[in-house]
Amino acid sequence: MHSQMTYFLRDILRQPKELRWTLEHLTGTGAESITAAANAISKAKHVYLTGIGSSWHAALNVAPMFQEAARPVYLVEASELLEFGTFPAESAVIVISRSGRSIEIVRLAEKAIRAGAALIGITNAPEGTLAKEAEFPMVVPIAMDHAISVNTYSTLAAAAGVLVKTVIGGFGAEDAGELSSAIDEAGHAVPRWQKQIAESKWFAPGRTTYFLARGSSFGTAQEARLLWEEGVKAPATAMGTGVFRHGPQEMVREGMRFGIWLDAARMREEDLATARDLQKLGASVVLIGQGVPADAVDLVLGLPKIAGEWQFLVDCMPAQLAAEQLARMSGVDSDTFRLCSFVVEDEAGLLGGATGDGARS
Repeated sequence: MHSQMTYFLRDILRQPKELRWTLEHLTGTGAESITAAANAISKAKHVYLTGIGSSWHAALNVAPMFQEAARPVYLVEASELLEFGTFPAESAVIVISRSGRSIEIVRLAEKAIRAGAALIGITNAPEGTLAKEAEFPMVVPIAMDHAISVNTYSTLAAAAGVLVKTVIGGFGAEDAGELSSAIDEAGHAVPRWQKQIAESKWFAPGRTTYFLARGSSFGTAQEARLLWEEGVKAPATAMGTGVFRHGPQEMVREGMRFGIWLDAARMREEDLATARDLQKLGASVVLIGQGVPADAVDLVLGLPKIAGEWQFLVDCMPAQLAAEQLARMSGVDSDTFRLCSFVVEDEAGLLGGATGDGARS
């Protein structure tokens, strides 16, 4: 059994340990870099928060912390900000990137520096361009994932969250300890989640899949969509639960699959009603959240107690396990990329750049 374990699953299983280490690092030896970056953000008149791929989803996870503290930020995906944005004076640009070498990230860093913006780089790679060029680098040097971003996604989201909390009010060892306790509980829940996933009829290859969420979990829903695309090699869609009710529900058909994250405090009854109505329409629903009745829908993957704004630290783990399980059920290799490079270092085409020669970067 152990010999058949995918690298994807191995990365998922080491995630609680990596998250705990990240929080210890950011309140220990890494605290100085957090303070410096937070001071730069506090002095800026304009704050941008950006990333690409899973790092963009980490940005989506933490953006509500800024917004709820009445500290609005410009939330723009890196490739769009690069081509269609101009930084005004007194800007701070928070760039999240696993490798710090993706072409859009490298060019965006250059653009921010030319504009005189304070560049904060949150990355896992000390040798990457972002870590070297950022005025305020925040490096979380964990072991890289085999292929799909698992630990690199969650640890960068954690680092971004710690940065935001430092800006808006403070973050210390006691806060880190509370989050680590919830992360430990999530780690203990993994066998239960695996059993539920293995026994559920929700997981059927080839079904149309939608992911819906709000607040800090909106980034998680987007990450789940990417896990389906990269790991299961299957199409999926993700959007806000509120947005879904303004037209997209017209395409609901029997046999469709929906994954819905419930916020810890807001719109819970309303979103439960949406989930139940989807089941009445013939769709199959899995709910991920805290304190959800086990019989609420087809499948409930319960989360440990954690502050709602930090729920993203644990609520992607069930989705990661689900993607790995469905990939194996579908006979798909989740440990390799068919078309995508580990680091995308060019901006043209899918098969080796503008020439289409099939060479991988």
